Amino acid sequence: MPENTSPTRSLRLGVAGPVGTGKSSLIALLCRELSADLSLGVITNDIYTDEDARFLRSAGVLDPDRIRAVETGACPHTAIRDDVTANLLAVEDLEEDFAPLDVVLVESGGDNLTATFSPALVDAQIFVLDVAGGGDVARKGGPGIARADLLVVNKTDLAPYVGVDVERMVADGEAAREGRPVLALSRENPASVAELCGWVRGVLAEHTGGRLVPADPGPMAPHFHADEDGGGFFHSHEDDDDATAGTSGTSGAADASGASEVAGTSPGRAFVHRHDGAGAHRHADGAHPVEHVHHETYLGEELAPTAGGPGGLRGAARG
Repeated sequence: MPENTSPTRSLRLGVAGPVGTGKSSLIALLCRELSADLSLGVITNDIYTDEDARFLRSAGVLDPDRIRAVETGACPHTAIRDDVTANLLAVEDLEEDFAPLDVVLVESGGDNLTATFSPALVDAQIFVLDVAGGGDVARKGGPGIARADLLVVNKTDLAPYVGVDVERMVADGEAAREGRPVLALSRENPASVAELCGWVRGVLAEHTGGRLVPADPGPMAPHFHADEDGGGFFHSHEDDDDATAGTSGTSGAADASGASEVAGTSPGRAFVHRHDGAGAHRHADGAHPVEHVHHETYLGEELAPTAGGPGGLRGAARG
């Protein structure tokens, strides 16, 4: 794994969570509250645009040059978990241009409940839910909910309007997290804002003191990528000794997506992602063999998950 723990560089803090939970607004809030005495930078991730970066620049929370955008393509989780190269380069460029930075905030592209950051990219991560997503969402679990360094239940001021019991939602989050902190946040509540800023300062102190060790939240849960025909693929990143047996060092030609089909795997299909220069991806944390299997099971339109349901976002391309 690349060195990612040096206290002489900035704290790299990831902010992940589903679409619409308020990740960009949370980052804007942190910039407003902390920029008076901390040197900050921001990296945003969007599928095909720089919309989140433009939102933050227009909000006037930082010098616009301190806010950089990474366009991830159709698999936003890949850019923060599997192949973090583009984000690492963006972070390092920002650190070089504005040295010394105290904190770089890295916002994930809006994804599903399974998305988490690689510890090769960030030192700590916040996972953001919001009450408008439903009071039961914290009970559904997933790596971000269970193992992010901080779980934020956002927009709590909206709870009366959407019929959500915030205390119950926080309790559900706590039950899934084995003692890791959960914060109920509203920008209208100064005490909760102060608690969020205090948490960030505490993590920064651990980092500068050389005591912070990035935690790996584990593999992403299986998730869904829709296609243009209304069906799609369930897709996982888990290890499978049977599926990977005999694939290391194979010379099979990769298709345009950089994947070679592996025969004999079931259920569904499995693809070896090759680490070459022809559109394929590599894993910056070094946790995978040179060739490895991503399992995908095709579902027809009648079986495809609904928008926002378990498994992830509809409308995303295969990743």
